[in-house]
Amino acid sequence: MDDSRETHEPKAFVTGFPVKHSRSPLIHAYWLKTLNLPGNYQAYEVAPEAFADFIASLKNGSIGFVGGNVTIPHKELAFKLADRPDELSKELGASNTLWLEDGKLFATNTDGRGFTANLDERRAGWDRSDRVVVFGAGGASRAVIQAVRDRGFKEIHVVNRTVERARELADRFGPKVYAHPTAALAEVMTGAGLFINTTSLGMDGEAAPVIDFSPMLSNAVVTDIVYVPLKTPILAQAEEQGFAIVDGLGMLLHQAVPGFEKWFGRRPVVDERLRALIIADMEKH
Repeated sequence: MDDSRETHEPKAFVTGFPVKHSRSPLIHAYWLKTLNLPGNYQAYEVAPEAFADFIASLKNGSIGFVGGNVTIPHKELAFKLADRPDELSKELGASNTLWLEDGKLFATNTDGRGFTANLDERRAGWDRSDRVVVFGAGGASRAVIQAVRDRGFKEIHVVNRTVERARELADRFGPKVYAHPTAALAEVMTGAGLFINTTSLGMDGEAAPVIDFSPMLSNAVVTDIVYVPLKTPILAQAEEQGFAIVDGLGMLLHQAVPGFEKWFGRRPVVDERLRALIIADMEKH
């Protein structure tokens, strides 16, 4: 009787193109070790033209994975190819977490849950105002808008250089979402309790616009989904102006929790040791 760990341990993946930059293997390896669980999680690069075949091999079991994470550029196709996408995925049109259950491929999107869990952990009370400003209308903004709408914010103001992109999001996510051009930023920030940067401005040392946060509520929170650098230029400006800030690293960590529980059977905890591990890896590169 073969009882080797290698044969029977559940295997999961993160796939994208490219995927070598992903820190998900570090996160899941940490949890497998600290929870003393058998299992394996690996980066598995798949080119766009090969993704449908990859999903087919996942469904028929030939590749040996129980599920995994999906990142750019495969999230939309992962949603389309899943047998059982949930309601979050359906509204977003994208999935980032897949798992096999009863011979079917299930899918969800955990980005929004990662976003809110990060703020819950780092800044309790962040959700007590009525108005939020979302800066940027790219693909990364979708899960954030969905999450703050579902959390109960009454006004979600999406500000984008191309206002048509913002209008598309307002149409998708309903009457609480309003679209504005960048020129309206100061106006819509008046009385807001939360500012979210969903653009890549300031990432990896890029220049970021100068923003005056003073029209916001005095107890407002400013957060950024970018986490390299950890304190982005936008967060640094907000802190200098006296506002509470929350970096984007926790979103990455918390969005990984539901998938790990599905694949390996235990719900992991995002703790300071894990955060320190990822920060140390960021500082190496």
